[in-house]
Amino acid sequence: MTTDATTEAATDTGEPALTIDELAAQAGVTVRTIRFYGSKGLLPPPVIGPRRVGHYGPGHVARLALIEELQQQGMTLAAIERYLGQLPPDLTPHDLAIHRAVVASWAPDLVETVSRRELERRAGRPLAAEDVERLEAMSVVMRGDGDTFRVDSGLLRLGVRLLDVPLSQDAILAARKVLIEHSRAAAHELAQLFRGEVAERDARDVKSLSAHMHPLVVQALLTTFQRSLREELSEWLTGSRTG
Repeated sequence: MTTDATTEAATDTGEPALTIDELAAQAGVTVRTIRFYGSKGLLPPPVIGPRRVGHYGPGHVARLALIEELQQQGMTLAAIERYLGQLPPDLTPHDLAIHRAVVASWAPDLVETVSRRELERRAGRPLAAEDVERLEAMSVVMRGDGDTFRVDSGLLRLGVRLLDVPLSQDAILAARKVLIEHSRAAAHELAQLFRGEVAERDARDVKSLSAHMHPLVVQALLTTFQRSLREELSEWLTGSRTG
């Protein structure tokens, strides 16, 4: 989408700076869709500015992206409405982006072999040699035969975003190890807890329960982790100021 410098600057600060036409173009939807989502309560109302023109911000963009991801996972409009209704009302665009990444993880694990050109297309940006090396170190891509790569589609988006994080490769890999170890421990304990509940049920009931519990457990883990991380960072920043 093409915007003027004033609009771009305002958007970067998080202020509502997009008209409904600009929001539609950036999100890849129609104006009619945005209005429909607003009427359903899926999208917050715009901020009314001078001349009674509504303006939208990064939060609207992030929420539309989350809705799109939920639709791609096969959720009905009613299910999306319930899902969004359970989210805390004060989520930032960054929080919504994290939720979108978690929703994307509901899809089955998919490793595909692609060309270098296709890898960059999916990454949404050119990849220098060092970028590919970092993605390999994070086990997001693996070199195949010739100029091909085996790509973990579920991790590619996250891996590409980590390329711009100002952390060393060692720190990112150490964080990955911590997350994997603790998530596996949590998954094991939850599986043990639920196993007792389904022991007397037949296979169809177990499959149905698993399908329903997967997104709910992921959302619960995400919410509790976000709160814990926010508290840890707040304590750290407070200590840094007083230390």
